[in-house]
Amino acid sequence: MKETSNILTDSFKRKHTYLRISLIERCNLKCTYCMPEEGIPLSPRNHLMSYEEIYTIAKTFVKHGVTKIRLTGGEPLIRKDIHVILKKLSSLGVELSITTNAVLVHKYIDALKDSGIKSINVSLDTLNREKFSQITRRNEFERVYQNILLLIREGFQVKINSVLIKDFNEDEIIDFIELTKKHPITIRFIEFMPFNGNKWDMSKLVSYAQVIDRVHAKYSKEPIQRLQDAPNDTSKNYKVMGYQGSFSVISSVTNPFCDSCNRIRLTANGRLKNCLFSDGEEDLLTPLRNGKEIEPMIYKLIQGKKKIRNGMETIESFQEPESHNQNRSMIAIGG
Repeated sequence: MKETSNILTDSFKRKHTYLRISLIERCNLKCTYCMPEEGIPLSPRNHLMSYEEIYTIAKTFVKHGVTKIRLTGGEPLIRKDIHVILKKLSSLGVELSITTNAVLVHKYIDALKDSGIKSINVSLDTLNREKFSQITRRNEFERVYQNILLLIREGFQVKINSVLIKDFNEDEIIDFIELTKKHPITIRFIEFMPFNGNKWDMSKLVSYAQVIDRVHAKYSKEPIQRLQDAPNDTSKNYKVMGYQGSFSVISSVTNPFCDSCNRIRLTANGRLKNCLFSDGEEDLLTPLRNGKEIEPMIYKLIQGKKKIRNGMETIESFQEPESHNQNRSMIAIGG
């Protein structure tokens, strides 16, 4: 193997400094774009990473240059040892953040603060109670909305992730943006992406261009400011002048950001993915449990990362089911 100091740099010279760790495959919501209607086969409990194994793997990545870790799920806050995981990972000296559906977040305010988390992403696809129940298959809208307000009051930087699906919630784009008028939050509109079992097709896509067209049609009098995107940012960022917050679009399908991608994903059962769209994975948990070094496996997967969306270089490639239907369901990858 080559010198391990650059094991997180791929063949296109992209340095991977951002690790997303899924803590659990289960969730207390059942969102249609994330969880197939029939459910998914869950990994046996002993196939999932323990908190010690999560820490050990994360420490290895930090040693080689990871500076940011985001915890995902399923729903990470339903993991019983979440307090321990937060405490252990907070000792690594990296930027620690979390993505949650906010159903349980009121119970973990102190733990989140104690671990140094400042930024929290909340998944919320509609502001309509009935549509919330329809897409999540649960009746938790009020709790989620009140917990978002709680996070704002407690001083967290809140980003709301909203997956746009045609004929479902694209009529709420402006309603979401209006939340930024009085709240210092970021609304992130995410193009609907294909995963196993979520019945994706191109007709359901609400594109980046369509979002911006709606924005300009509404805010013809108020100036729309194009904000400076952060390095390695996945989103195109905007702000209605005079509003406290901002909004953005994550255009993975129509306008990808692969050339500056610095992200890698670790699934709850300890498998590394080099791309959200990739069906290829590298098992890190088994060699770790067998007392072997995991750096060679990490290096191998990073070097195998393709230039654009696991080889789907054009939007037309999304029309070919074999390009993406072998990937996991989103709940088994980690949001």
